Amino acid sequence: MVALSLPQTPPLTDMLYYNQIDHKEDTMNHNDQMKYYYERCDMSLIKGHLKELLHEAKQEIEEIDVDAIDLEKMVLIDVREHDEFASGVIPAKKVFTIPRGKLEFAVDHDLVDLSDHTIVCYCLKGARGLMAAMTLKKLGFKHVVNLKGGIENWVGAGKGIRNYLGLFTLSR
Repeated sequence: MVALSLPQTPPLTDMLYYNQIDHKEDTMNHNDQMKYYYERCDMSLIKGHLKELLHEAKQEIEEIDVDAIDLEKMVLIDVREHDEFASGVIPAKKVFTIPRGKLEFAVDHDLVDLSDHTIVCYCLKGARGLMAAMTLKKLGFKHVVNLKGGIENWVGAGKGIRNYLGLFTLSR
C-alpha cells in the first residue's frame, strides 16, 4: 500500500494576509489603483520588451503587401478577436479565424494539411499578425508571412471584406 502525502494547508494568518494583499486595490480609488499597478509592473519595461519582440519578428517574418495576396492559393488566418471578426474577413478561399491568444492551441489537422501553402496571418494593423506568424514559424510551419498593415491596409486599398451580410468594399 502506498501512502499519499497531502500538501500542508498554510496557516490561517498567512491566508488572511494573502487575501489582504491580493485584494488591496478593491478599496482604492482609480488613481491610487493605477499607481499601485504601475508600482507592481513597470509598463515602460514591458513596452520595451514588446518592441524588442516585434523587432525580432520583423527580422524573421516576411511582410507582404495587399497586392501580393492570392485569395485562391494562399491560406489566410485572421488572428483578431471574435468581436472583430463580425466586421468582416478577407474573402480567401481558405480562411481561418483564430484569435491570437488561442493560436498555439487551435492549430488543427486542417491547418497542418495546408502547410504546403503560403500562410498569411493578419490582424487589424499588423502587430498581432506579425507575432502570430512568428509563433507559427516556431511551431514548424515553413511558409508563413504577415499582411503588412493588416486588414486596415487591405480595406484602405479598396479590397473587399466578407461578413454575414455579404461582400463589402470601402467607398470613398
